[in-house]
Amino acid sequence: MNDFNRTFGGIDARSADTSVNVGLRTFMLGVYQKLALGIALAGGLAFLVGSNMVPALTQLVLFSPLRLVIQFAPIVLILGSAFLMKRPSPLATGIVYWTIVSLLGLSLSIWVYLSLAGTGVETRTGRGISPTLYTMAKAFLLTSSAFGALSLFGYMTKTNLKPIGVFAVFALWGIVGVSLLSLLFPPSGFLEVAIMVGVLAVSGILIAFDTQNLKEGYFQNEGDARSLAVMTNWGALGFFISFYNIFTILMSMLSSD
Repeated sequence: MNDFNRTFGGIDARSADTSVNVGLRTFMLGVYQKLALGIALAGGLAFLVGSNMVPALTQLVLFSPLRLVIQFAPIVLILGSAFLMKRPSPLATGIVYWTIVSLLGLSLSIWVYLSLAGTGVETRTGRGISPTLYTMAKAFLLTSSAFGALSLFGYMTKTNLKPIGVFAVFALWGIVGVSLLSLLFPPSGFLEVAIMVGVLAVSGILIAFDTQNLKEGYFQNEGDARSLAVMTNWGALGFFISFYNIFTILMSMLSSD
């Protein structure tokens, strides 16, 4: 789902001494801080809606046709941004980032709602899911740990991750396409598991790839505040979507009856 400007070219950051580069460190911290704020906002929206603090809002988000808009709007925004933004600005990319974060946060509210209600649902294939606050916390900690390790690997490795990263981007869009097409055919438990495992693997690769790509992009655009601001927004969005994918799949697996 996160197919943004991942190829920056220019200076090869893998061979550069980045251990004492203050500018690079500041830039990467800016990306991680924006990611952390996005996670906090998404979690806050999920709890606000899922806890039924505002019944009218919960009804609107979870039990009205608006839920379909919330579900599919992020994909539309990502595709639209990729094709329509020829020279993206910091403001435009920032709006895209916070909009997608908010929509995905609203979509997470179903997990909070089911956890607090003490109830469960069945997937299309008949697999029972009964989330709890404990499984949510466990999934979040596992996702955070995996993200940290994979991003650190992408930052430190000298291996060129571009070939496998480009493959992962196409693989992720292929999985999205298969997921949508599967709605037209009889449910398959095997396909459901295969899709979840595929998304987990691809999202993990993209975290490391995006981290390395951000490093290389920084050295190409060093001193260009506009480009670095755009990269910060796109980088945070790519990280957020990978984090969201891993978290939701782990939640689904850990909550299985």
